[in-house]
Amino acid sequence: MKITLLGTGTSTGVPELGCTCEVCTSRDARDARLRCSAMVTTDGGANILIDCGPDFRTQLLRNPFERIDAVLLTHHHYDHIAGLDDLRPFCRRGDIPVYSSADTQEQVRNFFPYCFAAVKYPGVPNLELRTVCKERPFTVCNEKIIPIGVMHGKLPILGYRIGALSYVTDMSSITPEELEKLRGTEVLVINALRFSKPHGTHNTVLQTLRIVNEIKPRATYFTHMMHHIGLHAKIEKCLPDGVMLGYDGLEINI
Repeated sequence: MKITLLGTGTSTGVPELGCTCEVCTSRDARDARLRCSAMVTTDGGANILIDCGPDFRTQLLRNPFERIDAVLLTHHHYDHIAGLDDLRPFCRRGDIPVYSSADTQEQVRNFFPYCFAAVKYPGVPNLELRTVCKERPFTVCNEKIIPIGVMHGKLPILGYRIGALSYVTDMSSITPEELEKLRGTEVLVINALRFSKPHGTHNTVLQTLRIVNEIKPRATYFTHMMHHIGLHAKIEKCLPDGVMLGYDGLEINI
């Protein structure tokens, strides 16, 4: 199995518009971060997209995939669903199943009503919405998916575990019961917005490191980072062994 980090930035991306800080003006390609998304490629060759934000088209031009077999949505915020319309070319093979919570499903219908009209405009993406709840694992492309319930501020959202891989973004807290689902993870991709200044809806690096120390994955990669996290080259030197900053285009074998 392999995961490709298509985007590792927060909702405004990096560089942030109008900002001239050292990160936003960095010439290190690892400091340029599109909105958060990833592609899991299974051992059977299926491609499972996690989130589909406004940079999806650019991400797929940079990291081409011939097909997308399913989509997992963590939640309904713009930076995680706004690119669903760009799935059009991939729907030529047939409807694409999109897995999400019932609340996210409702917001997708509201955001893209033309995709679910009784009479559809020719060429719109054919999305088959399937409801996920954190209590019930499900199967996608012969892979068991375990939903992980976390809080994004006051909003309940989902992370996902696929075999030895766990992917969690936009988390600010997790219950002990849901944390248990992460135990045994070999590769953890998890959000870390900035280094230490607290945020109301996202974990910082220091907060996320407490979770890493608890579950002890073999390797951890941070995602959903803003420019305030600092320069990739500097911050990665400050992290413990086995903990790394993700970057756009990074391929991780599990």
